[in-house]
Amino acid sequence: MTLRVQVDIARQQLSCADNGRLVARYPVSTAANGPGQKMDSLCTPLGGHVICARIGAGLPVNTVFVGRKPTGEIYTPALRDDDPGRDWILTRILWLSGLETNRNRCGEVDTRQRYIYIHGAPDEVPMGQPGSHGCVRMHNQDVIELFDRVAVGTRVDIVDGA
Repeated sequence: MTLRVQVDIARQQLSCADNGRLVARYPVSTAANGPGQKMDSLCTPLGGHVICARIGAGLPVNTVFVGRKPTGEIYTPALRDDDPGRDWILTRILWLSGLETNRNRCGEVDTRQRYIYIHGAPDEVPMGQPGSHGCVRMHNQDVIELFDRVAVGTRVDIVDGA
């Protein structure tokens, strides 16, 4: 199986293709600041990437992560109300690493060093529109399904209008 993932920022959509045949499509939410490569820009980086780590296998839906580690908390509306400004990273993390030197790899444009992930988000977070701090947010059930399809090394292309 040659699975490839594409995130289309303009469409706010993630697609998976196996040997060129579409096998899944999901709504996502990319950066509120739009596409961009620079460190601290809060933008979603463009270009070719790979999944460099899969984090959260087998953990419950709505597991809360901080620094890529589960906190032991399960996200609830009450937890949200205690920390209303927090950018929640839930359920699963697919950590991305750029493949293109000086575009999304190395220096001030390094996707991995920017901690750009595909990850779960609270159910009330709208998908299909920009809103993240640079990552690619997904519904929790969707990110679990994607997580179970991909491996470390799976190619992820992030485009702005395909």
